[in-house]
Amino acid sequence: MSAAPAPARVAVVTVSFDSLSVLVPFLASVPAAAGQARVEVHVADNKPGSPARPELEAAIAAAASAAPEVPVHYHPMSGNLGYGHAINEVVATLEPGIDFVLVSNPDVMLRPGAIDVLVATMAELPDAGAIGPKILEADGSAYPSARSVPSIRNGIGHALFANVWPNNPWTRSYRVEVGENPVRRDAGWLSGSCFLIRRSVFDALGGFDTGYFMYFEDVDLGYRLGEAGWRNVYEPAAAVVHTGAHSTTGGESGRMLQAHHDSAKRFLAKKYSGPVFWPVRAVLSLGLSLRSSVVRRRSEAGR
Repeated sequence: MSAAPAPARVAVVTVSFDSLSVLVPFLASVPAAAGQARVEVHVADNKPGSPARPELEAAIAAAASAAPEVPVHYHPMSGNLGYGHAINEVVATLEPGIDFVLVSNPDVMLRPGAIDVLVATMAELPDAGAIGPKILEADGSAYPSARSVPSIRNGIGHALFANVWPNNPWTRSYRVEVGENPVRRDAGWLSGSCFLIRRSVFDALGGFDTGYFMYFEDVDLGYRLGEAGWRNVYEPAAAVVHTGAHSTTGGESGRMLQAHHDSAKRFLAKKYSGPVFWPVRAVLSLGLSLRSSVVRRRSEAGR
């Protein structure tokens, strides 16, 4: 009689930046999400000098004590060098036996069995490099977390018209709305707020491109993963709730908006590199700049 296969080993990696209020329920949701896999949690602290650090470390210790089968590790970063940088730093420290990495925001709560479903889908689809769950908003609606890679057509259309004509065909093509009864399907990229990736694939791709401080690092990773011959797969049988509770407002949201458009420009410049695509890059850059200006003015008017 052959021995049963060893359970998959999964490292759950998240990044905290004064995220204690959402990190506690996130950590509490992990054990029930994985009844079959061997799971460990790693918390990268992008603000280790925060006055709340002792509370953060105490919360991590409490989570580890509450579920000894799920060890939780704390990783203070040297400073805030970005989301992707922190994830890369932690993954580089993982033991060789880790099969998969679940990358997740801290303001996420994993539904029971979510990690097991993602791992089972990986086993079923050996050509899948990354699997994304159904991501639910706090109101229960499904977020379009598995999108197409921005192209010349939908990139320009989405940049120019998303805020004045939300239901335009280019934005619909890019966002790929989930609908009420989502099914498993391939995607161009998966939201970085929560997805499972093969450790070997993450390493082979060099992890996230740390040139993105914030935003589009997930688009870039998904695009490179596809270019390398792997599939990005959306698996709605696994579900998580993205509370969105850890957000910013005011001047900081303005800086985040600027970072979003800067990252979009970086991605499109990488995708459409070379002299022949200079006009394309110029038009995309102009469209993104116009969109950024419109959104910023609306944000300032609404304060």
